[in-house]
Amino acid sequence: MTAPTAPAPAGLTTGALARRLGVSPTTIRSWERRYGIGPAHRAPGRHRRWEPEDVAVLEEMCRLTARGVNPAEAARIALAGAGPEPEPPKARTARTGTASGGNTLPVGTVRPECRGLARAALRLDAPEMARILRRSVDELGAVVAWTEVMTPALRAAGRKWVAEGERYVEVEHLLSWHIAAALRRVADRPEPLPGPAALLAGMPSELHALPLEALAAALAERGLPFRMFGPALPPEALLEAVRRTGPPAVLLWSQVTRTADRALVERVVRTAWGPQGARTQPVVLVAGPGWAGPRRPPGTLRPRDLAGALDLLEGLLR
Repeated sequence: MTAPTAPAPAGLTTGALARRLGVSPTTIRSWERRYGIGPAHRAPGRHRRWEPEDVAVLEEMCRLTARGVNPAEAARIALAGAGPEPEPPKARTARTGTASGGNTLPVGTVRPECRGLARAALRLDAPEMARILRRSVDELGAVVAWTEVMTPALRAAGRKWVAEGERYVEVEHLLSWHIAAALRRVADRPEPLPGPAALLAGMPSELHALPLEALAAALAERGLPFRMFGPALPPEALLEAVRRTGPPAVLLWSQVTRTADRALVERVVRTAWGPQGARTQPVVLVAGPGWAGPRRPPGTLRPRDLAGALDLLEGLLR
């Protein structure tokens, strides 16, 4: 007697497939109607079922569109199952999403890399997010990658979960983690950089660290030494770190006004080290939206953006 064969899996419904891919059922039906991407086999009188080979085609379609390939070309490649993948355009910007929301992450007029990152983030496609971010940092540099790819995607994710009643918080968390990982890959050096190091830290009540991570990566790209203390460094720990390391420059980040502690910054400005008669004090930079308006403490510098902070620090460290 021969062993009975196991029944073939029933396949996925369009709704289940949409949840798996992180797109709407309407998008799948639109791709099927426009580009012929549909189930290879259909049983008469039954709902459509997507078999593994059908799912693979749609997964490839999602992967290609996330990389900036237009849907028609992505469908052609996915259906062919072979052939070189076209490079997404570098200089051209594109508009994606609408103000109406839905199962999209509207990012406005952005680089193709940002559009692809937003699509991958909404699908929770971690490998694709990592690939886009790694390539963006390597090809564009940390400053451009941060300002033109990462920041618009982060802002769109934040707007999305606020507008949708916090339904998409997981998108922002996963995106933030991968952005930090991509930046830290550049910032982490096996050998310490020579020379006096800048001190980077967030204010004691500040929990946002990604802008500091971007600045650290940009400093590493220029071969400039730094010490990163991250967000929420307690006041006395900050002052002790300044005294112990003797940095020529200290940059303190504040994302919102409530974390911009003027009194503490003034104490950092007055902190000195070295032998009696030849004591030295750091140049203090206050960075971030929290220092907007008249909040900049006396004796400090306030760079306008990441590129400005980088140039100021390079001048002080060189």
